[in-house]
Amino acid sequence: MTSNGFAIRAERVSRQYRMGEAVIRAVNEISLDVGAGEFLALLGASGSGKSTLLNLMAGLDRPSAGAILALGRDLAAMSSEELAAHRNRTVGMVFQSFQLLTRMTLEENVELPLRLAEVPRGERPERVREALQRVGLSARTKHRPTELSGGEQQRAAIARALVNQPQILLADEPTGNLDSKTGEEIMSLIAGIHRPPSGPGRTIIMVTHERQLAERYADRIVTLSDGAISREERLR
Repeated sequence: MTSNGFAIRAERVSRQYRMGEAVIRAVNEISLDVGAGEFLALLGASGSGKSTLLNLMAGLDRPSAGAILALGRDLAAMSSEELAAHRNRTVGMVFQSFQLLTRMTLEENVELPLRLAEVPRGERPERVREALQRVGLSARTKHRPTELSGGEQQRAAIARALVNQPQILLADEPTGNLDSKTGEEIMSLIAGIHRPPSGPGRTIIMVTHERQLAERYADRIVTLSDGAISREERLR
């Protein structure tokens, strides 16, 4: 937990894109605090700015104006190398499209963030084993992504996001490519990561368009419309 109790703080953040003569305001002066250990759901229609905001929080994109602070550090003040290290060690990302490398086995995909973070080779196998065990894929380590179901691929993507033991997990439509039953299984897994039976929990920020899922699992819902916050709801 940070000294101010916030995992993420957005201060009047804007992100604009130019398309010819037009200026697209994908995110428009959003201020938002996400408490350490909170499960926040970002809700909104397609084009509302929720994925853009998530990418800004991850340090995958830089704001046109304003600041994003992660664990008290201003992402805009970081060098490219510092940002890469931040993403490798502090933030885990789960995407709708899984983004697994098809030429690699499951354990090689999960090990990749450890290699990028220059974790000593001798520590990696145990970390990978623990991450895969946590998502129920211990028996599939030598399989390639094309040999896995959609739900298994998303579980693998979650294992990859968790292997560096990040304090913040960011999920962009993690159930978007899954059937409803598999989606429920993935959400139960994410909920267990948020509040595990033992050990510390994690801050989770999830983009979704499914209100029912957000209401069931999140502590708070922030709804975006036209790049701005239109509604906030505290659920628990």
